[in-house]
Amino acid sequence: MSKKTRFIHKLSWFLDESITLPGGFKIGADGFFGLIPGLGDFIGGLLSSVIIYQAHQMGVPRTILIKMVINMLIDTTIGAIPVIGDVFDFIWKANQKNVALLHEYEQQPQQVYRKTLLENIAFIVILITIIVLAISFAVWIISLIWTALFQSY
Repeated sequence: MSKKTRFIHKLSWFLDESITLPGGFKIGADGFFGLIPGLGDFIGGLLSSVIIYQAHQMGVPRTILIKMVINMLIDTTIGAIPVIGDVFDFIWKANQKNVALLHEYEQQPQQVYRKTLLENIAFIVILITIIVLAISFAVWIISLIWTALFQSY
């Protein structure tokens, strides 16, 4: 195992699984960082980006790096939601997902590349669909309000 790989594993472990709770469930520092309003999720995201940067330095293809960024952004974005995000931070474990993805890529690069490419495309399609639906819903609500306010009797 290379020095970078060991570092990535240790950082991921620290952020996602360094504390074992009764019953065997593991949590890490990332969840606790998330409890600090505003700054906590930024710190967690910054430390997660170190793992992605190290993967980039190891020559991991962009498709895999994009999947790693998506995992981190999901963690950081949902983690920023009060209460629900704090619970999510302890469960999602984006860093462990990214280390597992890196390990899978090292073992089967072609298969993981194709699988990740498809997952990235699916994520983008779902994200665009959600945005279009949200905009459509907002326009519909505004049109209802407009009609209610300016409808002549």
